Amino acid sequence: MCIAVIPSRFGSKRFNGKPLATIAGKPMIQRVYEQAVKAKNIERVIIATDDDRILKVVEGFGGEAVMTSSNLRSGTDRVAETANLLNLGPDEIIVNIQGDQPLFNSECLDQLVEPFQTDPELTMSTLAVQIKENKDASDPGNVKVIFDKNGFALYFSRSEIPHARDKSTEVDIYKHLGFYAYKKSFIDTISALPDSTLESIEKLEQLRVLEYGYKIKVIITEHDSPSVDRPEDIPPIEKNIRAK
Repeated sequence: MCIAVIPSRFGSKRFNGKPLATIAGKPMIQRVYEQAVKAKNIERVIIATDDDRILKVVEGFGGEAVMTSSNLRSGTDRVAETANLLNLGPDEIIVNIQGDQPLFNSECLDQLVEPFQTDPELTMSTLAVQIKENKDASDPGNVKVIFDKNGFALYFSRSEIPHARDKSTEVDIYKHLGFYAYKKSFIDTISALPDSTLESIEKLEQLRVLEYGYKIKVIITEHDSPSVDRPEDIPPIEKNIRAK
């Protein structure tokens, strides 16, 4: 059974109350939820929050939500707490959905889960999309990922990686999309690990997994999705919605 969890925290330094920001007439958290339930391989979608205001909005549009602790260090820890509240078994697959990407393609969730069906040893996967514009490669807001010949992550960075010393060398650069799938037993392992050095430097929690010697399978998708980091990111997304 695959369960999707959308961690949704009200407080944000850059955009307080972001999950409840209105996007083309609906709260953003509702738009994310509605995309998630379209996935074929997801049987249940749950919003994990620490705020009664989000809980009430989710219940208002008919979604499922659980209350989690307000002092968790990351979205991953919120997902882990939710899995334990639901008493999920160790081999169940949990998908961690970014709550600030209201236009993500639901096929991405199926792509995330698919490798678990063929590789019983796999414990964690994530998504990446090839960057087409040079400005996106140099933007530290876009996290980049490099991976080995077998598709497992080597490093994530806010810098442009790999960096071509010879500017005439053509290099494919991939943006990391912050969606993850894990076995329940492995997300418990991650949440029990202390913060890592690289994680603290780059402010990227997935580096904790690599620095402690675990693997992350990188799935290449063709579906990019814009994120909402600040209020000014909303109008372009609304324009996209209205154009459909």
